Amino acid sequence: MDLVFRPERYPFLTADLPGVGGSIRLRPEDFQVEEVPAYLPSGEGEHLYFLLEKEGLTTRQVVEFLRDEVGVPEKEIGVAGLKDKRAQTRQWFSIPRKHEDALCLLENLKGTRLLEANLHTNKLRTGHLKGNRFRILIRGARGVEQARAILKTLEAKGIPNYYGPQRFGLGGQNPVRGYQLVKGGKGRGSPWLKRFLIGSLQSLLFNDWVALRMERGLYDRVIPGDWAKKHATGGEFLVERPEEAERALRLEISATGPLFGKKYPEAQGEARALEDEILARYGLRRADFALRRGARRPIRIPLQGWSVEEVPEGLWLSFFLPKGAYATGLLREVMKVEVDAPEEEEAPGVG
Repeated sequence: MDLVFRPERYPFLTADLPGVGGSIRLRPEDFQVEEVPAYLPSGEGEHLYFLLEKEGLTTRQVVEFLRDEVGVPEKEIGVAGLKDKRAQTRQWFSIPRKHEDALCLLENLKGTRLLEANLHTNKLRTGHLKGNRFRILIRGARGVEQARAILKTLEAKGIPNYYGPQRFGLGGQNPVRGYQLVKGGKGRGSPWLKRFLIGSLQSLLFNDWVALRMERGLYDRVIPGDWAKKHATGGEFLVERPEEAERALRLEISATGPLFGKKYPEAQGEARALEDEILARYGLRRADFALRRGARRPIRIPLQGWSVEEVPEGLWLSFFLPKGAYATGLLREVMKVEVDAPEEEEAPGVG
């Protein structure tokens, strides 16, 4: 029973197309991420939103600076998501308006630049974003036409929505610790840490489910009993009619996989049997996840707004991904090598 996360366990969607090779993140400016907010500040309210460009800093380090140097209580600091350290990123933060005059102290935080600020009526919360725009240089990559062919396939069929290395900890060992918690119910660490470790196990099971569907030819299909996601609206529904298969082939809808827990839409029939197969692989039951809420996650994500440019250093890729998606999923398809894990791990709590 192998519970260690290893990216090579998971098949490529574009295995028949050669990759471009190369390396990423050799310099922070090679990996550019711009947060796309769910809404912009309205200009009125008791919360100050500000857009910060940072390089060589985790989101957590900015939060700690706001807490320790600006004097904002941590619970009053808002962020929509986490951004990597070895990157050049732009993301929104929020603090109470009463701390507005102290915002100039950000000048003392090396590696940051304040781009804009405005007022809004509510605190910025996790998930309050549409997604992220990426611009990434793959140094040493060769084959711009190969890259275009892969990206066209991903545009037509979607990107496999695997969880990336960020979810699994050093050496991919977090699912092992999560398994010990769900089977034994005990373990060292805070409730925060335990939720994170169990979430890592949920993520591994989801990745295995994606791989199984790909191996069975069900990646871009829906079958009776699936819960499908509508990409245009985000709504989910139980698949009961055979004609839904055509919508899946057009990438209008996709099957969703389980993040097992006590309260989430459960698949039925043939679709449920695939989920049971993954659980049985590790001697697990749905009841083992009774302490987690549970959720469903789409098997694939649409690729939007992509382009590729050849430069002497390699290839620049530009693309948009919705929230919850990992750029590593696209990069591994294009490069056909396993890409690195960012410095900062995702916040705990799947579902």
